[in-house]
Amino acid sequence: MGWDEFLLLWCAVWGVVALVGFGRSLCGVTEAQRTVRFTGRIERVREPRHGGSRTGGIWVVVSYRDPASGQEVTVTNDGERGEMITCAWEGREIGVGYPRGRPHAYRFSNTPEAPSRGLGWPSFASFLVYVGLVVLVAIGWGWPWALSGFGGPLAISGAVQLPRAVREKNRRVERLAAMDTVRGRIVAVLKDVSVDQDDGHTSTTITPVVAFATREGVAVTAHCTSNLPEPAGAYGRDVTVHYTSADPAEFTLDRAAEHRSEQQDVTFHVLAVVVLIATAVAGVVML
Repeated sequence: MGWDEFLLLWCAVWGVVALVGFGRSLCGVTEAQRTVRFTGRIERVREPRHGGSRTGGIWVVVSYRDPASGQEVTVTNDGERGEMITCAWEGREIGVGYPRGRPHAYRFSNTPEAPSRGLGWPSFASFLVYVGLVVLVAIGWGWPWALSGFGGPLAISGAVQLPRAVREKNRRVERLAAMDTVRGRIVAVLKDVSVDQDDGHTSTTITPVVAFATREGVAVTAHCTSNLPEPAGAYGRDVTVHYTSADPAEFTLDRAAEHRSEQQDVTFHVLAVVVLIATAVAGVVML
């Protein structure tokens, strides 16, 4: 199969996926549209066992009011229950949902979720069709102007989004500066070992768990996956935790590192816009 045929097949397959996805959304039968969503409340948190697995997240007991019956329901996150709960405290509100008519198949999310039309995957499939057509026209058919058609709209979109990205960065920096500071402790280090079935390669994932109490007396238990030196040997270590009082799930052990990360995100955004502009210009020059 030549490149032209491959790209045509690529566009056809992803085009069908996009059409089916948009059609299902119009009919109201996507998984997101068939999901009943509401808010649950964490009633109890159990500290992870040192040396255990991160699978399943932090063990919690959650209560919510069943919208169908109006009864109060209490459940746990044992097993595969949607998103992994990585930060928990008693009283925290999280998202709960289940397929319509199947309340036993409940799933959790770290934050309450708004209703969705399920257009994420169809939109992504449409983008892949767009990319395939650009490559086909620009390279396969030798029409470089397609590069302008690809880079131009994306560059404009990126440039329009840039001020919002800068504002988000500035708000994040302000929140970092206003964070409260308390002492915390690494209460467990979780270890997960996976083996690649193809080549037998073994990989190990280390997940420290930090516990700290906010100034308001809220006891927080959370996975701490960044800004902790030598995490494998961190069990029992005292650490300094910076957190946002309005949402303790937004915490860090190193505010300077978070500040640099925000700057890097904006820099990457600018570079992406520059590359897209250069792509559009290259398409014009090559005409």
